[in-house]
Amino acid sequence: MSEPIDAVTAAPTHAPTIGFVSLGCPKALTDSELILTQLSAEGYQTSKTYQGADLVIVNTCGFIDDAVKESLDAIGEALAENGKVIVTGCLGARTSTDGGNMVREVHPKVLAVTGPHATQEVMDAVHQHVPKPHDPFVDLVPAAGIKLTPKHYAYLKISEGCNHRCTFCIIPSLRGDLVSRPVGDVLNEAKALFEGGVKELLVVSQDTSAYGVDVKYRTGFWNGAPVKTRMLDLVAQLGELARAHGAWVRLHYVYPYPHVDEVIPLMAEGLVLPYLDVPFQHAHPEVLRRMKRPASGERNLERIQRWRELCPEIVIRSTFIAGFPGETEDEFAYLLDFLQEAQIDRAGCFAYSPVEGATANDLAGALPDAVREKRRARFMAVAEQVSVARLQRRVGQVMQVLVDHAPAMGRKGGVGRSYADAPEIDGTVRLLPPAKASTRLTVGGFARARIVAVDGHDLVGEPI
Repeated sequence: MSEPIDAVTAAPTHAPTIGFVSLGCPKALTDSELILTQLSAEGYQTSKTYQGADLVIVNTCGFIDDAVKESLDAIGEALAENGKVIVTGCLGARTSTDGGNMVREVHPKVLAVTGPHATQEVMDAVHQHVPKPHDPFVDLVPAAGIKLTPKHYAYLKISEGCNHRCTFCIIPSLRGDLVSRPVGDVLNEAKALFEGGVKELLVVSQDTSAYGVDVKYRTGFWNGAPVKTRMLDLVAQLGELARAHGAWVRLHYVYPYPHVDEVIPLMAEGLVLPYLDVPFQHAHPEVLRRMKRPASGERNLERIQRWRELCPEIVIRSTFIAGFPGETEDEFAYLLDFLQEAQIDRAGCFAYSPVEGATANDLAGALPDAVREKRRARFMAVAEQVSVARLQRRVGQVMQVLVDHAPAMGRKGGVGRSYADAPEIDGTVRLLPPAKASTRLTVGGFARARIVAVDGHDLVGEPI
């Protein structure tokens, strides 16, 4: 079970304390950061334990059954340990089978329930139950706000919601349609993060490629200059900011629309990392049609080939679903062929799981659990073969590594990530003890390493 987060440094003892649990994806994490920033700005502090906290906030996930269970368990634990609990996040927006609020039906003693991206609603509930302190000395917070990630990397959410209606997904019902943040606000936040020492900025949203669609790519302003609210323009500006600070920009949740091709040259010239996180979900056209995905498998393969022509170093990661309702053995075999032909560098797979409220539940041809799980295992076996083969090509190369862990200043080695590795979801680079005693590794700093071996999904590097 997740522990409450101690996100704020020590404040005066009279300040009210708030316990905080953050569950779910990076989008939820950025919601947590906004709430924690506002709490700190108003003089609250957070506690390491439920005991001693005046109130506990639980930011929940409600996407798949396991996440729902984890969130409900976390709420129950907070109620048992503390008694005063506010619930926010995606689970807060979910209804039960009889149309009521799921959280309140399971845990009727919670003080308040909100949906995702609801900072003000959460703060209103906090104010109601734990009055706002008045101490100007604790109103001072970092320009980039309170972050739950290590100091050297941060997530940057550029939009909320999604316009797609994929049959397996209920996110639009939880987070609503696409709402793009003003481009100037996004760039101001990025600038503050870089100036605060962030060396890797991870761009997230529900659909990064669709940034600006809702506002018809209107022109905004930043630093006195016009900038279109459009993915290409935003990424170019982020890349220039990153370059000025010797930092990385990594793109996540990029749907394979044709205009994504325009971003690849920015990767080829080193402005942003040559890395794309693309949620393909499947490859067979009929399965994609049943999923109501926005692109066909054939076009996806052609697009990947085009990306690699423009930027040979590009790394592609993706997620897939095995055992979707109606998936035949031939359709699944087609997916495995796609995985091998597309040479997906990093691939994850979920066995299809019904989600309450998803329209896929009504599709014919539901597969037995055992078949779904077996296909997931078969997929992952092929994915590992492809990934390891591609990793083997790295042996002998010298790569830039962002150091995440370096005890004793790296004298005994450390752990980092190359441009091909996003935190927590991809592999790592295990750094050997430096050959030279004068070589030091610094957490949040970059090191150059010669790759000497492959260890499963990870690389082994020798600092140089």
